[in-house]
Order: sequence, then C-alpha cells, then structure tokens
Amino acid sequence: MNKPLILVVDDDKAIRSLITTTLETQEYRYHAVSNGMQGILEVASQKPDVLLLDLGLPDMDGIKVIQKVRSWSNVPIIVISSRSEDKDKIQALDLGADDYLTKPFHMDELLARIFSLIRRYICESRGGRIY
Repeated sequence: MNKPLILVVDDDKAIRSLITTTLETQEYRYHAVSNGMQGILEVASQKPDVLLLDLGLPDMDGIKVIQKVRSWSNVPIIVISSRSEDKDKIQALDLGADDYLTKPFHMDELLARIFSLIRRYICESRGGRIY
C-alpha cells in the first residue's frame, strides 16, 4: 500500500523545501504549492491524506483556505504558522483545523503530529492499516 500523501501549502520556499525534504526522507508522498488557490485545487484533485497549511499566504489568508476546504472535505489539517497569538490558533481550530504548530518548530514534532493524524483518521478508513 502507498504511503500517505501530504500536501504542503506554504509560500516560503525554504520552509517548503525543509518540510518536503523531511517528508521524502520518511518516504511520504507529497505535493507542495505556494498559495491558497493552488492548495484548494490540489486538495480537490489529489485528495491528500493530510494538509500542512501556512496561514500567511500571498493570495488569501490560510483561514479562508480552511473554510473553503472544510465546506466539502474532511482532510486532516495541520496549520503551520508564525502567528502565535491565541486568537489565531483558536480561530483556525474552531474553523476546522485539526492541529496548530507555531514556527519555528522541530521537524520531529511535525512528523509526530502527521503520524498521529494518520493513525487517527486514515488508519480507520483503511481497516486499521496505516500503510
């Protein structure tokens, strides 16, 4: 069975590269895009298992991406943002994000959070098998 597909939506090329390189070393499949509209289109077309989403995107706020995606998809969403205010975290979680990680973060923590969501959501839909 294929490894889960992770969609990375972040406009910072260095962060995208760091995340995708880490996902590659863990043998995850991934797609990476740099803006919200591309992210929404990728969720619709690629049906990723987990969405990693920055809030500060050039074309639309990541909060809007959460709202749009949640109107038709239950894909697990981990927000990865430099916004550290409680109100930003609460808003993202209230609108449907499953987790929130503040930049800077350790890649091991991100991988643990991805695995946790996969175990909780994807594993159930695959009859108890993760991969």
